[in-house]
Amino acid sequence: MLPFTFEYHRAQEYLEAVKLFSTLREQNRMPIYYGGGTEIITLGRLNLYTCDAVIDIKSIPMSQIYRTEGEFIYTGSARSLTSIERRGIFPLLEETISRVADRTARNKITIGGNACGKIFYREGVLPFLLTDSYVLTIDTHEKTLKYENIHSLFNGERELNEGQLVLLFCTPKKFAEVQFFTKKRRQQWNTGYPLITIAGLRTDGKIRMALSGLLPYPFRDERLEAILNDEALAKEEKISRIREVLPEKVLDDQEGSSEYRLFVLEGLIEELLEELEGGGK
Repeated sequence: MLPFTFEYHRAQEYLEAVKLFSTLREQNRMPIYYGGGTEIITLGRLNLYTCDAVIDIKSIPMSQIYRTEGEFIYTGSARSLTSIERRGIFPLLEETISRVADRTARNKITIGGNACGKIFYREGVLPFLLTDSYVLTIDTHEKTLKYENIHSLFNGERELNEGQLVLLFCTPKKFAEVQFFTKKRRQQWNTGYPLITIAGLRTDGKIRMALSGLLPYPFRDERLEAILNDEALAKEEKISRIREVLPEKVLDDQEGSSEYRLFVLEGLIEELLEELEGGGK
């Protein structure tokens, strides 16, 4: 049972969605875009989330795309995670999101909801960061579609404007065939909150890496990748130096202490290096 009530609206087109958001804000309402609704329920029951109007975007045709077209892979923001899994279109994304929550939750969670949510793990973003993808959005001011680099919106804290609607992710098709590695470590159970998720790929002879659960946001850092790709360093030296240059303090919470997270990170980086330096997918 939620401790608040809200109006439900269903948008059929993206312009309708952002115009409705603007109208509701002008009425001093608290609208949100709605995909799967799992976060509203999870955080709402804990009094950590509230709204008084939801705008369901699942009927917007563009938000339901998942296909290759020309030189790009298009992933609609309102696609549920299970509708993306095991399709063979973007294997790194499909394998990474297959470890989010449990299957019942993934039936509801959308890729856009995972990327834009308040729960900080947002591991669905990692494959898009690794592939320098673009995000198609529309906001309540200009009301025009525009592609933005994934790093400007989702590498670290979210940088979306109020009312900015994410419609789809656009990924170069070449990344569907690269060697990759993705793994999630949990402190307990097989479907609890993750401790750390790591994803990596090898392209043009270089390793890329992105992380979730180490800091209070998902991120990819070129300084860490430079260390991973420094052939003059032994594996142990690479791991030690990465610990030294992390961009900020590591999370320390009920899921795991900062030292335990760093311990887990070391093991995951070692696995990533073994996989991507020596063959594999």
